[in-house]
Amino acid sequence: MIVAKKHVRSAVNRNLVRRIVRESFRLIRAHLPKMDIVVRVSTRLERPDRRVLRGEIDELLARLTQ
Repeated sequence: MIVAKKHVRSAVNRNLVRRIVRESFRLIRAHLPKMDIVVRVSTRLERPDRRVLRGEIDELLARLTQ
């Protein structure tokens, strides 16, 4: 999991992104195929909205189960 300081300046927000990714992964882990997954923030986030971020991450992980 890569949350670069360049894209998410605040340590609090970087940790928030990490926590949300970990929680989403934990909930869907049993349905995922056996593979390595890399999650990388590629756009700048000033104030990440928890619900939007969680929805996007859940959507990306759900695409892996198909």
